[in-house]
Amino acid sequence: MRKSKRVAPLAVFTALLCSAGTTCAADGSPVVDTGTTAWMLTSTALVLLMIPGLAMFYGGLVRTKNVLGTMMHSFAAMAIVGVLWMVCGYSMSFGSNVLGGWCGWNTDYFMLKGIDTVIMDAGIPEYVFAMFQGKFAIITPALIAGAFAERVKFRGYCIFIALWSLLVYNPLCHWVWASDGFLFEKGAIDFAGGTVIHISAGAAALVAALYLGPRRGYPKTAMHPNNLVMTLVGAGLLWVGWFGFNAGSSVQSGLATAQALAVTQVAAAAGALSWMILEGILHKKVTTLGFVSGVLAGLVAITPAAGAVQPWGALVLGIVASVLCYLAIELKNKIGYDDTLDVFGIHGVAAIWGAIGLTFMLRPGTIDVSRMHQLWVQIEGCLVSLVYSGVMTFILILIVDKLFGFRLGEDEEKAGMDHSLHSERGYGMLNLNS
Repeated sequence: MRKSKRVAPLAVFTALLCSAGTTCAADGSPVVDTGTTAWMLTSTALVLLMIPGLAMFYGGLVRTKNVLGTMMHSFAAMAIVGVLWMVCGYSMSFGSNVLGGWCGWNTDYFMLKGIDTVIMDAGIPEYVFAMFQGKFAIITPALIAGAFAERVKFRGYCIFIALWSLLVYNPLCHWVWASDGFLFEKGAIDFAGGTVIHISAGAAALVAALYLGPRRGYPKTAMHPNNLVMTLVGAGLLWVGWFGFNAGSSVQSGLATAQALAVTQVAAAAGALSWMILEGILHKKVTTLGFVSGVLAGLVAITPAAGAVQPWGALVLGIVASVLCYLAIELKNKIGYDDTLDVFGIHGVAAIWGAIGLTFMLRPGTIDVSRMHQLWVQIEGCLVSLVYSGVMTFILILIVDKLFGFRLGEDEEKAGMDHSLHSERGYGMLNLNS
């Protein structure tokens, strides 16, 4: 069976060959393409912007007594995973196969010690590519935190995301994006992280929420968001940052960049509009929380497909993602499990739809195999991510919980994470139960 054409995934170090337009030295080695480098630097900053955006998004949705503790989950990931990525994460993700292909390794990538003067074939310093990739590694475990918001110990969380980053994210990244990863070789299409980031985070979120159990008082006690204004601003930052997330994943500054940027905008708008229409029909009112949920659903759905579909496909992906995520959240409410901020309901569900749905909307010439074959490859990628992330998350949470403690005690949870864990209050308010 012929392999499908890969759609410019992040990991392709030979994205642009010298003969295809990259400026080369006399000996044929690549030199810096300043235009591409400038765009990739901008994209790196845009993806980093998404992390404080996520902190604001999550922070506004929890109760007043937990706002700082919740935001710290995102910021702590910037520190912990930021260091781990430099030390060994980049090597595990993009080095050559070791341990039977479970992960990669390259001694030049350890501590980034061997890339100080390396210019990639795409015309960018490898430092830029490594840092761009590192922002993806940071935001993925930060996404998981929304599932168990308001009820975990900070120390347990920090240990968990360190282990999860090393043992879940890095291997998945290698399988999907490294040139010798087994899903990459099968032809799996994941342009910017539907499988690697959102499905893996969604599966981990579901397992964590089920293992830890609901917040005390849930669902009988009303638990209103403390600041939807902050949530709206955070969602806006995520939308803006997502252009770097997706369009930057072309690892160039050209046609593919424009294509990814355009479909990202279309899918986000379609998701938001679809959710607004749903709420208007079903509840006669449109909520700000519904609007931002629709935005995220559209953005997540287009992430794996941004290099593979045209605007009409992005429109369909965004609309359907919004409906599916709405139904998933309704189902969660009926079942009664406490995925606090609907990580699986939005990130997991929308990413699964995007990764599979793209098969039916592929840009002509994207693959050289049958659609049914590509469909199975996409399903296989989703299943691998779901099962591997789910099983490993359960094992890691069990270990962390038994050795260090993960779930807050009753008194600590009642007082709130801000006071119990950080000796601070986000707004200086006295009503700790709000």
